[in-house]
Amino acid sequence: MTGETAISRQRRFWDRAAPSYDRQIALFEKIQFGGGREWLGARARGRVLEVAIGTGRNLPHYPADAEITGIELSPAMLGFAEQRATDLGRAVNLREGDAERLSFADASFDTVVCALSLCTIPDPAAAIGEMRRVLVPGGRLLLLDHIGSTWPPIRAAQWLLERITIPAVGEHFTRRQLPLVEAAGFRIVEVERLKAGTVERIHAIKPA
Repeated sequence: MTGETAISRQRRFWDRAAPSYDRQIALFEKIQFGGGREWLGARARGRVLEVAIGTGRNLPHYPADAEITGIELSPAMLGFAEQRATDLGRAVNLREGDAERLSFADASFDTVVCALSLCTIPDPAAAIGEMRRVLVPGGRLLLLDHIGSTWPPIRAAQWLLERITIPAVGEHFTRRQLPLVEAAGFRIVEVERLKAGTVERIHAIKPA
């Protein structure tokens, strides 16, 4: 589509994908990312912002006393997240938004979560910078994503796959978020790299 930006292209893609997303991701998520959402939820505290909340698949795993806000680029995905929150009986502040330009004041949240989304955000460094800005000093950054494998044959296959996925939907398979988190000035608390190095969980702290 002539003149379409990366953001508008992604919004259009995820709006189309929203009705079938949960069904399509469920098995893949169980095999590739099993336990990841529980890992995020166990570390979230206080006022939580989930960036790119999607259909709300993390919502069942947050502590009962956490105050959840979620932003999402796709209105259709946001509609499914709202329904999930209703089904769970959970009060969640959901709004349409762009990860690279968060519409919140500095130091608004105790925890920021982003799961399986920095792989598609056009400027992940900008998004991480925004996550840092809205965190209180001492606040937690919790990330889960697929990244470039430590095993060369798998990484080569990921690179080939990107020749299709980057132009089509902006999805990267060889990115790694950890260097961007470190460059943004976070203190790394935990890093777990799993599945031949293709999955990474990061728990970092914004210095006080």
